[in-house]
Amino acid sequence: MNDDGRPLFVQIAEDIASAVVDGTYPEGTQVPSSNELAAFHRINPATAAKGLNQLVTQGVLQKRRGIGMFVAEGARARLLDSRREDFASQYIAPLVTEARKLGIDPEQLKKMIDVWGDER
Repeated sequence: MNDDGRPLFVQIAEDIASAVVDGTYPEGTQVPSSNELAAFHRINPATAAKGLNQLVTQGVLQKRRGIGMFVAEGARARLLDSRREDFASQYIAPLVTEARKLGIDPEQLKKMIDVWGDER
């Protein structure tokens, strides 16, 4: 886990969510248990469980009593939608605001993005 100041359970939830998005855990597959996560990350099982339960609340995971936690159907699409919204508010809105301050109109900004995207 990263020591970036975020609670460990949040980091657990984000790691699992990222693994769902990138296809490591496809829909319908089982994710590691809270005990497995706790042993791997050397944290309290209750902390790991809190991260998993956060994903259950978000509809990313579903509990199967006595079996474990599984990636819910439609989880990847929900996560992608959520991340796209977050991306727009975290990156696009400030970019457009700064561009306006610098006198860069939307067409110039689009061209700059196209050039930047082509270079990478």
